Amino acid sequence: MKNGKWSGVLALTLAMVLTGPVQGEYQELEAIVAVVDDDVVLASELLSRLAMVRESIARGNMQAPPDNILVSQLMERLILESIQLQTAERRGVVIDDETLTRAVAGVAEQNSMTIDQFRQVLETDGMSYVEFRDQIRREMILTRVQRGLVGRRIHINDQEIDDLLESPYYQQLLSDEFRVGHILLTVENDSDVASVRRAEQKAEEIVAQLRAGADFSQMAIANSASSRALEGGDLGWRRAGELPSLFADRVLSMEPGEIADPILTRGSVHIVKLLEQRGAGMQRAVQFNTRHILVRPSEIRTDAQTQALSNQIYAELKGGADFNVAAKRSSEDPGSALNGGELGWAEAGSYAPEFAEKIATTPVGQLSEPFSTSYGWHVLEVLERREEDMSDEARRNMAMQILHQRRYDEELQAWLKEIREEAFVEVRL
Repeated sequence: MKNGKWSGVLALTLAMVLTGPVQGEYQELEAIVAVVDDDVVLASELLSRLAMVRESIARGNMQAPPDNILVSQLMERLILESIQLQTAERRGVVIDDETLTRAVAGVAEQNSMTIDQFRQVLETDGMSYVEFRDQIRREMILTRVQRGLVGRRIHINDQEIDDLLESPYYQQLLSDEFRVGHILLTVENDSDVASVRRAEQKAEEIVAQLRAGADFSQMAIANSASSRALEGGDLGWRRAGELPSLFADRVLSMEPGEIADPILTRGSVHIVKLLEQRGAGMQRAVQFNTRHILVRPSEIRTDAQTQALSNQIYAELKGGADFNVAAKRSSEDPGSALNGGELGWAEAGSYAPEFAEKIATTPVGQLSEPFSTSYGWHVLEVLERREEDMSDEARRNMAMQILHQRRYDEELQAWLKEIREEAFVEVRL
């Protein structure tokens, strides 16, 4: 990595922003703060992201780290995003406008708003609707390229599934959920004893500070090299089997609030804290046999027109129309339309959150009123409901998902490290 210097004007602009709260207005200078392969990171991108992160930290009542550390974390995130977006472009990963619109509509719906209401809230918060769409598109591209390239690195065989199913804590993997804080320290040269020892010493110092009462979120933001650093290192709620295998066993033996001793692996040191633990009561599976009719907005049909069509279909079904015939004629879900809209037996949680909620709240034998998800507008009927022990096939599928999730985070971090090391990066701060 090569180091350069800011121009005097850019340095002054950033200094003014970094010495106090971000103001509602500032001059965005299109100066380059980093060159990343065939792309660049602009000062305006850095300043915009800085304002967003500060606002997020404030909303979470977390204490922000010193500005130089926060900027360093943001620069690294922007560099990694640039590398991934270039990879996505080379591989032809594209999020079309229709898919993006459905995703944005889903975000608005999750906040109990229409698109117009959501647009107004964004403008009140100082973000344009176009900027928000660009942000969502960027996140969707990153997720798609990560899942595509990281997923192919994960290989799970039948023996591994059998071992998990036969493990003594399999029921605990299904029934308990853990919220874990994670700090990742990288070792500059894992073949150099001195480098490894320096990383271990830093980890020991951080653990000592945490055990003395230091705020975990602030320490993660200031020190972690993980992709979750700016979220305070919070990995969110996960079942034990979904935790990275590097520290899953350690977490199972911890009490809430406990901080484990540093965990040394090749090229990194991990610090984990068990923030919370809860039981999920997943001993038996509740499954639903459902069918639906989906209609989608398009270039020639607005969301309002799509909703009106869904209301019309609902009225026809309430008036006695045959669901099977209506689904084959009108449903735009290619996976179920030819089967009369039937989705078969599945747990509600296997569907999108809005769809799952409707399944859980619609009585057996009745139709739901039309509702929207990121896919479009639906009319849903719950045919049957059952509660039973999961079948062998379902258990194996769940075990496969658990193993895949456990390894995904590990492989993601390894992949991010690889592409970062392989890229040409010149930081001009």
